[in-house]
Amino acid sequence: MQIPIKRLREVLPPAYATEGAAAADLRAAIDEPVTIAPGETALIPTGIAVAVPENYVALVFARSGLAIKQGLSMANGVGVIDSDYRGEIRVGVYNHGHAPYAVQPGERIAQMAIVPFVRAEFCETDELPPTARGEGGFGSTGKE
Repeated sequence: MQIPIKRLREVLPPAYATEGAAAADLRAAIDEPVTIAPGETALIPTGIAVAVPENYVALVFARSGLAIKQGLSMANGVGVIDSDYRGEIRVGVYNHGHAPYAVQPGERIAQMAIVPFVRAEFCETDELPPTARGEGGFGSTGKE
């Protein structure tokens, strides 16, 4: 599948780090380091816009290495790039760690997966079909 991208700044395009990678790395399109203090959020531009095909969505995730080693995550959990959005992809990064982190120009800051989706039609009802689980949630299925 080909996904058209438009470079808005001098930055490397999204790229898969390995042959089996499910998501392509996005890089920070910044001219100088951006320091994110603990408990703060920064909006990091990627320098690209994409044309996601109809019935697909681009999902933007934190990179696991930055999350585990530095405490950085996506400010909104997962970024959703709809098929009709044509603006620059920007990544909200939150610092959960105990030390400031400086995002470097060109650093791989997030990863993007292209995923098909089904657009649901929601139908209001007074009753839902029963299941064995029912309304049990938040640990109702046990630990093992």
